[in-house]
Amino acid sequence: MRVTGTATDEFEEQRARLFGIAYRMLGSATDAEDVLQDAWLRWQGVDRAQVAAPAAFLARTVTNLCLTALTSARARREVYVGPWLPEPVLTTRGVPTDLDPSEDVLQRESVGFALLALLERLSPPERAAYVLREAFAYSAGEVAALIGTSEANARQLHSRARGRVAGERSREVDPTHWRELVARFLTAARDGDLAGLEALLTADVVARADGGGVINAARRPVEGRVNVARYVAGVVARFSEGLVPAFVEVNGVPAVAFTDRSNLHGVLVVQVESARLTALDLVVNPEKLAYAQRQLSRIGGLPGLSG
Repeated sequence: MRVTGTATDEFEEQRARLFGIAYRMLGSATDAEDVLQDAWLRWQGVDRAQVAAPAAFLARTVTNLCLTALTSARARREVYVGPWLPEPVLTTRGVPTDLDPSEDVLQRESVGFALLALLERLSPPERAAYVLREAFAYSAGEVAALIGTSEANARQLHSRARGRVAGERSREVDPTHWRELVARFLTAARDGDLAGLEALLTADVVARADGGGVINAARRPVEGRVNVARYVAGVVARFSEGLVPAFVEVNGVPAVAFTDRSNLHGVLVVQVESARLTALDLVVNPEKLAYAQRQLSRIGGLPGLSG
């Protein structure tokens, strides 16, 4: 007979991995929390003496709950107002998170903001195969068992998914260099310095804003140096009064959080290449900020993080 700890002990031992799977599959920390709650309820209802491998059982449960959730999520995103961006998770040192802090480099890359957005292109089974293989190093046979398919199909799903997101790997970022560029960018935006903004942007820069129809934001991506500079200057003029920017880490990369010193109003993820900004992703939908807001509330806000 298998000797085990309590149901709670076994679940908590796997919680970080389970949350990591769910968040990567859904792109939403709030939805990932809901999936873990459902998985916990199911775990309480099983005869654990009949479960030979709790880790595999729980991973399969979470994976299948995510596959079901993705089907309805895709329908919701078809009518989503404006660009859909992932839900940011603060990974700044000292900020509590359900993501496993011991994850290796490849795992951290798989939670990158840009990659999570690209994963939206995949079918639910493709996304599951990609996340399980790339982020958690499950074998093709293990993936097949987790999602209920053949090993050959699991390999095909993974291969197809890799092809569709090929080339999107997190670039190494020098945090000091990143901060210097973004600080100059924020200053130019605040001052309405269009020439200064344009000098910091690549010719093919893209700006996306996720307001979800709750907060007024551009409903289509803004493209090109001149257009993005004008757009950013206008956004700052309209919405930044009373907000304080702070440098944080989001999904393993540098980012900017905008607060009124107690409440989170926006998260800006900026991609940098050499000495210019290549992409700006701004999340202002309050529903998308709820998880990060709870993270900050647990440490009493942003003081000490703004550096």
